Amino acid sequence: MENKVFLTAVFVFVLLVVLSKLIKSQLVAKPKLNLPPGPWSLPVIGNLHHIIGSPNLHHALRGLSQNHGPLMMIRLGEVPAMVVSSPEAAREVMKTHDITFADRFTNATIGALTFDGGDIAFAPYGERWRQLRKICVLELLSATQVLSFRHIREEEVARFMESIAASAGAGAAVNLSKMISKFINGTIVREAVGIQSKHQDDYLNAIDVALRQTLGLALGDLFPSSRLMQLLSTAPRKVVACRNTMQSILEQIIKETKEAMDGGDSRQVGARQEGILNVLLRLQKEGSTPIPLTNEVIVTVMFDMFGAGSDTSSTLLNWCMTELVRSPAMMAKAQDEVREAFKGKRTITEDDLKVLSYLKLVIKETLRLHPPVPLMLPRKCRETCKIMGYDIPKGTVVFVNVWAICRNPKYWDDPEEFRPERFEDCNLDYKGTNYEFLPFGSGRRICPGINIGLANIDLALASLLYHFDWKLPDGMEPKDIDVREATGLIASKKTSLIMHPVTRVPPVNP
Repeated sequence: MENKVFLTAVFVFVLLVVLSKLIKSQLVAKPKLNLPPGPWSLPVIGNLHHIIGSPNLHHALRGLSQNHGPLMMIRLGEVPAMVVSSPEAAREVMKTHDITFADRFTNATIGALTFDGGDIAFAPYGERWRQLRKICVLELLSATQVLSFRHIREEEVARFMESIAASAGAGAAVNLSKMISKFINGTIVREAVGIQSKHQDDYLNAIDVALRQTLGLALGDLFPSSRLMQLLSTAPRKVVACRNTMQSILEQIIKETKEAMDGGDSRQVGARQEGILNVLLRLQKEGSTPIPLTNEVIVTVMFDMFGAGSDTSSTLLNWCMTELVRSPAMMAKAQDEVREAFKGKRTITEDDLKVLSYLKLVIKETLRLHPPVPLMLPRKCRETCKIMGYDIPKGTVVFVNVWAICRNPKYWDDPEEFRPERFEDCNLDYKGTNYEFLPFGSGRRICPGINIGLANIDLALASLLYHFDWKLPDGMEPKDIDVREATGLIASKKTSLIMHPVTRVPPVNP
C-alpha cells in the first residue's frame, strides 16, 4: 500500500514538473527573428493576393520590392521566400554566403520532372552534385568541347538561312520565332547525340509539355503539407507522364548510340559526329569518373542538356531580333558591321565572328533587358543566417530577381531603353562577378552552359543580319511590335515575331 502511495506521489510530482516546464516555455517569449521587411499578408494564402493578378512573377516582385526594399520576405501559401533585388543583396547571397544558399528549391512538380532532384540543375548541394558538375564543366561543356561542335552549328545555320531564303524568294512572311526555335532545337539535338534523331520531335514535344507544367503556381506546390492540395494538383502527374516518355526515348537513343560506338557503325564516320552523349558513354565505358555514370545518371544529364539549352537560347535570339527590328538605327549599325566585315562572302563561319564588336554589344544588351530566366532557378537556405543584418530562416526559398536588377535606374542609365552602346568601354561581363549584370547567375550555381548557349546564337544572329533585310508586315511600325513576355520561369516573347525577309546576300545551299 505504501509503495502504491509512493509511486503515485512520484508520478504526480513528475507530472507537475513537466506541466510547469510546459507552462514556463509558453510564458517565456522566444527570441523574435529580425526578418526582412515585406508586404502585409493574409492567413493561409500569405502574399499570394499581391502577385496573383500579374502575368509575370518577376514584374510583380519588382513592384513589391520598390516599396519594401532590395531584400524582401514574402510567403507564397505555406512557402516562405526571400526576394533579392539589388547587386549588394545578390553579392551577399551568391558570394559571401554562397554555400549557405547552394541548395536548389524543388517543389513537387519540379521534383517529378527532375527525378527528385537527380539532375545537375536541381540536385542538392553535396558530393554527387559536385562530381556531376565537374564532369559537365570539364568534359561536356568545356571551351574545347564546345568548339568541337562548330561544324554542327555552321551546318545548322546554313540550313536555317536556306529555309528563310526560300520564303523570301516566294515573297512570304515568316514566323521568325518559330523558325528560331526549330533551328535551336535541331542544333542542340545534334550537339547532344551527334546526329538528327528520328525520336527528337517526340522528345521535344514531351519536354515542352512538361516544362509548361512548371510555369504556374500549382496548389500542391504552394501548400506542400496539405494532402488534399496534393491530390487536387494535376501538374506532378502530367510531368511524370512526360518524364517517362522522355526517359524511354533517351534510353532508346543511348542503346542506338552504344551499338554504333561498339560496332563501328558507318554512321560514326560521316553523318554521326561525337556529341555529348558519346562523351558520357565513353566515360562510362572507361569507368574513370568519381561517381558511376549509370544509364540513369546519363538520362538525367541529357535531360538537362535539352531542357536548359533549348528554350533559353531560342528566347535570347528571338529577343535580339525583336529589339533590333524595334530599333532601326541599331539594326542598320549591326548590319553595316557584318556586311562590311564579310563583303563578297557567300557564307560566314564561326572563325569570322572574331572581328565583330557591335554584335557582341547587341547580345549583352539583350541579356540585360531580357535575361531568359529572370528570377534564376530558385535557391534554398540550408541553415539560418544573417543577410544585410536580417535573419533568414533555414528552408527559406530565395529568388534573385536579375530582371529587376538589370532595369534598376540606380545602376543603369535609361534602363528601359535598348542601347547596346552602353557596353562600349565597359568592363561588365556576364561571368558572375558583376552583380548588377547576372543573366547566368553567379557562385557555385552559375549556369555551366554559358559557352555553348552563346555559341548557339552568335553565328545565327550574324547570319540573319548578313543575308537578309527585315521588313514588318504592311501597316506595322517598329513601335507596334509586342514586347510582352510569356508567363513562366523563362521570359520568352509572348507573341511570335512575324517578318518579311528580303535577301541581300544569297546563302549557300547546305
